[in-house]
Amino acid sequence: MSRIGKLPIPVPNGVEVRIGADVVEVKGPKGSLSTPVCSLLKYELADGHVTVSRLEESRESRSQHGLRRTLLANCIEGVTKGFSKALEVIGVGYRVAVKGNIIELAVGYSHPVLVELPDGIKAGVEGQVLTISGTDKELVGELAARIRRIRKPEPYKGKGIKYATETIRRKVGKSGGKK
Repeated sequence: MSRIGKLPIPVPNGVEVRIGADVVEVKGPKGSLSTPVCSLLKYELADGHVTVSRLEESRESRSQHGLRRTLLANCIEGVTKGFSKALEVIGVGYRVAVKGNIIELAVGYSHPVLVELPDGIKAGVEGQVLTISGTDKELVGELAARIRRIRKPEPYKGKGIKYATETIRRKVGKSGGKK
């Protein structure tokens, strides 16, 4: 049996879970999220815990078991704590600013790069660190990856946009004066 799939998901106080025919809706203090239901699985809410179990032992139901449990757990965690990603902008003259729902990046191009924030996502800047936060883990991660893709960190000087937890493997440049 799936080690992750069989774990019960605790539902904290103030969180309401509604299991429907095709979606599971989760409402909490930070907002509401929903995740699709797999027809091969059974969802049960009892004693402040949600459990996901398989209806049959097919290859597809086994592959969906851990995935759907994790997606539901992420929804519950998102409406209670939320998710955030921190990005560092490193380089001479590189800057980042948040103006309303637009992130403005000056990262060495001839023009500033503007990134619009989707609904439910907030951004904050502290020095050269851009923090993206929201309730939907997938949306936060996708936006952070899209921003990082604008100017990936390069291995020689380390300039670019990188995750705060990421380490850049540096390369040695040209060796001068070889005879």
